[in-house]
Amino acid sequence: MSLQASFNRTLRVEGKSPRTITLYGQSIRYFSDWIESQGRRADLSAMNKDDVLGWLDSLRERGQSDGTILTRWRGLRRFSKWLLAEDIVDTDPLAGITVKKPEPPPVPVIEDEDLRKLIAACKGKEFNDRRDEAIIRLLLDCGMRISELTGIRVDDLDLDGESVVVTGKGSRVRVAYFGARTGQALDRYIRVRRTHRHANRAELFLGERGPFTGDGVRERLRVRAQMAGIEDRVNPHRFRHTNAHDFLLAGGQERDLKRLMGWRSDAMLDRYGASAADHRAREAARRLRRGDRI
Repeated sequence: MSLQASFNRTLRVEGKSPRTITLYGQSIRYFSDWIESQGRRADLSAMNKDDVLGWLDSLRERGQSDGTILTRWRGLRRFSKWLLAEDIVDTDPLAGITVKKPEPPPVPVIEDEDLRKLIAACKGKEFNDRRDEAIIRLLLDCGMRISELTGIRVDDLDLDGESVVVTGKGSRVRVAYFGARTGQALDRYIRVRRTHRHANRAELFLGERGPFTGDGVRERLRVRAQMAGIEDRVNPHRFRHTNAHDFLLAGGQERDLKRLMGWRSDAMLDRYGASAADHRAREAARRLRRGDRI
């Protein structure tokens, strides 16, 4: 649809991440493709309840997951609201449509033994060893997103204060805190970083060609996990979940966790706090053991 460029400008003004803009754009493009596959023209007349419901049904028939369908719907729904806000349409064409929100799948935490193996796989004094250990420890201590990690600049670090300034979703800035061992790993990395050919770059983490990308971080985690023999039990998101799990299990307050993680929605507390809540409930039941007293 020709209005997508204008829609994208509004999203950028709102501070939406490039990833979000891409996902919303995909929803518009995939819906347009489906309309054209019906032998019709993909214009604003197709933005109506019947056609959108037909498109969502086609996604289900193709075996798309509830999560994927919800993502596609959200993109098209946001576009519909933009059309109304910009007075391009007089009424909301998609009003009344509801799409079931799927239950989030449980995200397992990374066990201590696996973490020890992962850190041990970074043993060495070469640039990649120092960098990868610093990345792994920072992800574990701070629970940050991969995009947040790759956005860290050298000047964002305060090694003495054991903290780092992080820019999260919507360009929201917060401070994350790490422990002494992570600070030591970062210090060692920064010293060897000075010998890198791209050492003059502002970005903290570097690869062969310059600043590390999200894909670069994921690949290094995969390599280290493979070296440690735990490649099926490690992914970037698990670090974030493990951090939240440990924080709550240690008695941390949910509001503090919300701030540290950069969340705006309380729904994220429910999702990330589920494993810790289950653990606390299980331990409480074991302590009670009412049947053992009878």
